[in-house]
Amino acid sequence: MLSEDVLTYIENLIPDRPPYVTKIEEYALMNSVPIMEKPGIEVLLLLLKMQQPKKIFEIGTAIGYSAIRMALALPETEIVTIELDEERYNQAKIHVKDMGLDHQIKLYLGDALLLSEKIKQHGEFDAFFIDATKAKYTKFFELYEPILSENGVIYTDNVLFKGTVARDRSLLKTRRQRTLVRKLDEYNKMLFTKEGYETTMIPVGDGIAVTRRIERVRGV
Repeated sequence: MLSEDVLTYIENLIPDRPPYVTKIEEYALMNSVPIMEKPGIEVLLLLLKMQQPKKIFEIGTAIGYSAIRMALALPETEIVTIELDEERYNQAKIHVKDMGLDHQIKLYLGDALLLSEKIKQHGEFDAFFIDATKAKYTKFFELYEPILSENGVIYTDNVLFKGTVARDRSLLKTRRQRTLVRKLDEYNKMLFTKEGYETTMIPVGDGIAVTRRIERVRGV
């Protein structure tokens, strides 16, 4: 992970965001809503601009920050996003509407593991962005893999989880933490060994995994 001095230096290089985007960042800080760190979201947006996906599926809307940033960066891209928490979902709706992006961003309220049939009605997606419950990352991947397009890319945030995936799990304080880190470690290892995919990991923000489909496995 990068030092605080380096992170501060990088953040100071990032151009100012639109005023309303800054307002959402301030709301997240004041209300303890986790959103992507500034260097992390900038890397994600650059990768997406290079990929130019027509449709993105996001698991974990929160208050709409990343969906809005993606929509602004890719004005021709359709974004479908799902959020489990009703309060955050309602706040995301407000932000999306205020930005005039409700024609581009489709929001769903509910558990991504239970609403797959609704999501699949949108057809194939060129990109997934997974930024939700870390212990369910593998289940999200397995459930939605069939609707990832040929050469589609899966972007997964928080895969380093503040560096805990690289530490001795016995040093973690609670059983819940140990279980979460174990499942996240299993997910990371699955990404790097998954047949038909290639993965790299970028140690920016809280860690972003970039996984590209290189061939369809028979039966998928």
